[in-house]
Amino acid sequence: MIDNPRLLIDEGRRALAIEARAIDALAARLDEGFTAAVRLLADCRGKVVITGVGKSGIICRKIAATLSSTGTPAIFLHPTEGLHGDLGILTRGLDVVVAISYSGNTEELIKIVPAVRRFGLPLISMTGNPDSELARLSDVVLDVHVDQEACPLNLAPTASTTATLAMGDALAAVLLTAKGFSAEDFALRHPGGALGKKLLLRVADIMHSGTAIPLVGHDTTMKEALLEITGKGFGVTGVVDGAGALVGVITDGDLRRALEHHPDLLQARTAEIMTASPKRIRARALATEALRIMEEHAITSLFIVEDPANAVPNGIVHLHDLLREGVV
Repeated sequence: MIDNPRLLIDEGRRALAIEARAIDALAARLDEGFTAAVRLLADCRGKVVITGVGKSGIICRKIAATLSSTGTPAIFLHPTEGLHGDLGILTRGLDVVVAISYSGNTEELIKIVPAVRRFGLPLISMTGNPDSELARLSDVVLDVHVDQEACPLNLAPTASTTATLAMGDALAAVLLTAKGFSAEDFALRHPGGALGKKLLLRVADIMHSGTAIPLVGHDTTMKEALLEITGKGFGVTGVVDGAGALVGVITDGDLRRALEHHPDLLQARTAEIMTASPKRIRARALATEALRIMEEHAITSLFIVEDPANAVPNGIVHLHDLLREGVV
């Protein structure tokens, strides 16, 4: 074991430099084959079936996952399992098959090509050997050749798998653009992630409604308002007029400021203390919009009002709700 930090760092940099050069060389080799592959994948009416063994099989799984998450349905097929029945996942005349083998002579892949042809499916190959048997049998060949592996012995698949993965990412990125895939489309496929929360979660999904809404009349006493603020736990209460329309809010801050001017605060009327024309939001608005309003106006709660004409509140959302859902 080498116990020299400088040598270890130098060796790491050497490996990274080799992989970086492999990707640079890959970019320089992109040609009509790449555009042909993009067209086949973009026109695919079924799914993209990606197949390979060993380290290539691992790369296949990642490429399939990336394509699926960016609007191109894709699955991984292990070629050995395919030879024993799993070729049944192929849909005649609809799918596109992508076979990955650096040598281009992987026996299991070569054996499934006749079945791919019988299903009438186009075959795209990614290989480091454009003169290989797999390349010869393919409709489109993507050359992922590297001059050197990052492995010091130049044996373990390292730079070659990186190049193959990068080619898959390039295909996914171009397809994403070609199909007009949006951030909202991405969020629909990642509803549990942070982006999904930001682009899909709406105020209606997290607001409190019914008896949970803190509300008092505009002519009630501050004693009642204080009880409502304390009892509902939002640090605020809405103030409504005789028609039930929201005309103001009273917060903890309003109470502290009012103490300076109203010695008998508990007997004061809510209309005297409230902040008029409170900020509000609609239930169908995105939760991120609620957060923006709260941050812009340094407030922690928003009342939900659907009809500005009558302004009857039907919900409330608190900053804590946004925190709990991961929007903040």
